[in-house]
Amino acid sequence: MSAPNGDITHASLYTAAERARRDETVWTTIQGVLAPLQFLVFLVSLALVGRYLLTGAGYEAATASIVLKTVVLLTIMVTGSIWEKVVFDCWLFAPAFFWEDVVSFGVIALHLAYVWMLLSGDFSPLAQMICALVAYAAYVVNAAQFLWKLRRARLEGVPA
Repeated sequence: MSAPNGDITHASLYTAAERARRDETVWTTIQGVLAPLQFLVFLVSLALVGRYLLTGAGYEAATASIVLKTVVLLTIMVTGSIWEKVVFDCWLFAPAFFWEDVVSFGVIALHLAYVWMLLSGDFSPLAQMICALVAYAAYVVNAAQFLWKLRRARLEGVPA
């Protein structure tokens, strides 16, 4: 869609009613707490995985951090689906967040693939860590998607 001056415009992320529900629900605050917590867990885990890959030391700490990252990821996905239900009246794949949800499922699949690799005992620590790094790369893409949407939402809330 183009504006009269030729700029590309996007449909609003929220209707007035959705914005009101978003601003009133406790789930927005919960997401606002869990998202930076997940990012902090990610950074610590990334450092621990990097340490293991560079030195061969700290496998247990790296493993525990990846499992914790997976638990936080699953928690934020469940609470995020509740948030979408409250705000958009659908559990997931609300049009405003469709692609973020699609990528989130890929991120979850990669994290759970790591857990499966760990529990199966059929994969080397190196293979496990590579899987974790791929999952983390996908997470960074997904986090960037959500940050872009957060920025759009804030810009939409600023009076012209």
